[in-house]
Amino acid sequence: MKVLGIESSCDETACAIVEDGKKIISNVVATQIPFHQIYKGVVPEIASRKHAEWILPVVRQALTEADMSLEQVDAIAATNRPGLMGSLLVGLTFGKTLAWATGKPFIAINHMLGHMYAAHLENDIQYPYLGLLVSGGHSIIAKVNGFDDLEVLGTTVDDSVGEAFDKVSKFYGLGYPGGVVIDRLAQKGDPKSFAFPIAKLDKRETNRYDVSFSGLKTAVIHQADSFLKPGYENTTENLCAAFQETACKTLTSRLFRAVEDTGLKTVVAGGGVAANSRLRALLAERSDIKCIFPPLKLCGDNGAMIAGVAYHFLKRGDRSDWDTTACARIPQFKRGLANLEAFGRR
Repeated sequence: MKVLGIESSCDETACAIVEDGKKIISNVVATQIPFHQIYKGVVPEIASRKHAEWILPVVRQALTEADMSLEQVDAIAATNRPGLMGSLLVGLTFGKTLAWATGKPFIAINHMLGHMYAAHLENDIQYPYLGLLVSGGHSIIAKVNGFDDLEVLGTTVDDSVGEAFDKVSKFYGLGYPGGVVIDRLAQKGDPKSFAFPIAKLDKRETNRYDVSFSGLKTAVIHQADSFLKPGYENTTENLCAAFQETACKTLTSRLFRAVEDTGLKTVVAGGGVAANSRLRALLAERSDIKCIFPPLKLCGDNGAMIAGVAYHFLKRGDRSDWDTTACARIPQFKRGLANLEAFGRR
């Protein structure tokens, strides 16, 4: 089965064709970064307009690179949540229209399921495992029982890790996207130069796997001098290195708790922050855990992850109704439950 997947949840216009949920035949991503850099963040109106301008050329390019005609595609999938409403509607409407006009099956896909599936495109991974979903909008630790069955163990109580990276970068004028810039500068700094705090959320058992980045963000932006260790300079590189170290250890400390509590020794990461070099290094240091990351090209938003997970829905016989619409947010996560409302239902 060859599935054409469309992804337009934020500022990447992407389309890919994937065969049987594994073989990437083509994967085209048109990035809008140059159009948002001047604003140091994504402007929703600009994003949706660029998607409307680029969606047809990107889909055509994906077909050309696959050396296929539209008639040779078996099904069409598109992201319908979560994300920027205007951006989502462009890709979803285009995908539904294309499927309706050609009489092909259509399936709407949750963006987060796509990120969780990205590593499967180049790896054979057995369920269950622990999933770490880290992006500009989400920080989630989950037990993954199947391609559409994520049991949420913990999430952020305030900012996501990607949001914290972007806001720190914006405050200091480092550039956009913030995570990439901070990762690069951090490699020239000393992570021990600042003693930034890791938020403690251990008062209740329900907080055992939750994370918080609001306090860390505030410390880095407004109180950096008070956390500077004696003998170190307050340089941009040192600040980035210490901030990145604390942010990544915040995630891994909770993730390692989940490893001990569940006994699961396989960890699969997904999302844009899964490309962070320090996060990868910290997970690699645990020799008793098998850590699987998507290749860097599949950490960011892409159509291949959407087409890949869509294959499994379609194989099971699932289809989306023509009145399926976009949703900017997904329901509040319920810890301890396989939250199919949030992840698996469209």
